[in-house]
Amino acid sequence: MNYEERDAYGMYKIASADGAGPDDHHGPGPHLMGADTLIGNDVFNADGEDLGDIKEIMLDMRSGRVSYAVLSFGGFLGMGEKLFAVPWAALKLDTENKRFTLNVNQQQLEGAPGFDKNHWPDMADTTWERRIHAFYGTLPHSDTPSV
Repeated sequence: MNYEERDAYGMYKIASADGAGPDDHHGPGPHLMGADTLIGNDVFNADGEDLGDIKEIMLDMRSGRVSYAVLSFGGFLGMGEKLFAVPWAALKLDTENKRFTLNVNQQQLEGAPGFDKNHWPDMADTTWERRIHAFYGTLPHSDTPSV
């Protein structure tokens, strides 16, 4: 399921001939998106490998920024799946295919720092934060200027 299929308020629909619905000058997407419509979106890499789907979006309540997307990979019917906190800056929205892209392959993702649903990491720990950002080649919010 992608963000257009989860669009309860019609904010991503293309304008119809009668002018109903957003067009290039109306509606929020793709530069501003509803978080609820992004949960469940697929994540692929540039080679077309399926890397999983987004289970949650983590907000930094101090800065108001999106910090991570929690990506689920592997397992079957929720059994044995591994979760990954992927820095938001590492994900790119692919509006053509209506999914996200992440610049890692499946083998790299299998070796990424991850966790299971019963053992979440301390995401406020700066050592953990730096390790995650180093893996994905992004900078923590504390190292990037506010805009």
